[in-house]
Amino acid sequence: MRRRITFVQRPDTPFSLDQAVLTPDALSIHELDSVREERATFSFDELPSELWDVLKQCHQLHIRWASEKRYDTVAPFSSRVSPGLHVFFTPVADSSEENKLCVSIGLGYGCALLKRVFDAWLKCTNPEESFITPPILSTRFASTAAFQYHSLLPSLDNLVTYIENKICPSSDQECLRHAASIRSADSVDINYDSISHSLTVLGYWSRSPGKGWTDEIRKHPAGTDQVEVGLLGTEMATEPEDIKMGGLLGDVGKDDQLSMLYSGLLKPALFSFPSRHHPLPEDATYSISFTSPTGLHPIMTISLPPSSLKPPPAPPGATCALHTYLTLPSSIFGDKYQLSTTDPLFLNSHNLAALRAVAGETDLEAPDWSVSHWGSNWLLELATPAEFDQVPPEWNVTVPLHLRYLPPSESGYRSAAVPWPVVFWACTAEDGTKMGVNPFDRVNLGWEGLFGTRTMFYQLHPSSDRLVEELEVPVLQLNDEGFFQSKVIELGTVIAIGLGLLWVLWKLGLVARSSEPRPQNRNNKQEKTE
Repeated sequence: MRRRITFVQRPDTPFSLDQAVLTPDALSIHELDSVREERATFSFDELPSELWDVLKQCHQLHIRWASEKRYDTVAPFSSRVSPGLHVFFTPVADSSEENKLCVSIGLGYGCALLKRVFDAWLKCTNPEESFITPPILSTRFASTAAFQYHSLLPSLDNLVTYIENKICPSSDQECLRHAASIRSADSVDINYDSISHSLTVLGYWSRSPGKGWTDEIRKHPAGTDQVEVGLLGTEMATEPEDIKMGGLLGDVGKDDQLSMLYSGLLKPALFSFPSRHHPLPEDATYSISFTSPTGLHPIMTISLPPSSLKPPPAPPGATCALHTYLTLPSSIFGDKYQLSTTDPLFLNSHNLAALRAVAGETDLEAPDWSVSHWGSNWLLELATPAEFDQVPPEWNVTVPLHLRYLPPSESGYRSAAVPWPVVFWACTAEDGTKMGVNPFDRVNLGWEGLFGTRTMFYQLHPSSDRLVEELEVPVLQLNDEGFFQSKVIELGTVIAIGLGLLWVLWKLGLVARSSEPRPQNRNNKQEKTE
């Protein structure tokens, strides 16, 4: 296992050299106030067999989890996804029938493994039925996965239990401690690709515990596993598309004594790189709300202050547009025919510019219990004021949505949870800009693959403490009293359908009888002849 631990301090956070002490065997961190990203890379022989049996059927697999609680982001960790569990994967492409069968069996077991690792109640039968196929508008964006899945997942307790039981040896207290730390992470990424045959797990913590991070990062007892550590901070970059970082770097257990004496702690470093994702000021926020009462046709309102409508610091000549990416469960959906309209009256009334992409379940009539897919994704371009000087105190964008019929309940209501969408500026970079893979690059988020490869993203910050909205949905009430009880309604529906069928058959019989030819009277015909 290889580890990479990165601490990134904010520009106004103090730091002294005695907060990080490097020895030949460990790095001691003392009350370091910073965000933390930790990356662990496992080779295939370090993984349990049931996990490897599924991974070898995948060309690529990317899992993203984000907390329902609000958390802060700093460069270079400024990208976001909606709260919950996101799964993106591409199966192995093989033309032989035998391998197709193996892949089908392996992927069918994939949903069972997802339930075992994350949550037994996930709405997942098999990828062909439960996953959706995202639209790929940029065919050159080769990292975009072929299938996509999402489910709200408040915590990663099941994942921690799985790692403790299947990956960590019972005697390895260090591994168990790292597994338990996942519970407090704000986001977790899991990546696998068939080229490297390695599984990478990344955790991100936006807040340090207590007075700061106090930890002793030790080398592996066998001395074989590499542990890279960086204490970094962002600096002013010379190019708008670059992120510039400086600080101290080192390999725990690898640095020689001469290097330690040279720096006193770690080796100094200063580097910059082009990045797709860039931060915005803390006052560039947005909030989500629904009109009350919601009924069966809720309206999502995205409220933006003037600071969020200010164009981002993109390169000169770049074209920028404000977007939102909705991740909707199967219980709620949009009308793609309504949202894709070009009618200026409708778009202006909702402050929408256009529907750019939609994927997933969009059936307008199906009840929730008959929908096999997990839900749908919607990429909407938002309208902004023509003149920034005339921005109102709050700019509201409204998105009309629809709720599906849910199963009945005793109270007559059911709860539908809707994760907050992500809101971001997308700006075109200069033609000569090379957005290569940087040490902190994050792809396969579900929405960045819908843009060109040189697009730069500026993420707005959610303003609420909880990033999931709970809607109260009216449903059929289950009770044994009153006239409008479920059994009476069911029996009445059957009787009404039966009577309607009999009426239709009776009308058809009358039409058939009236269309039969009548026999002519011969006597009358003879009298007319005479």
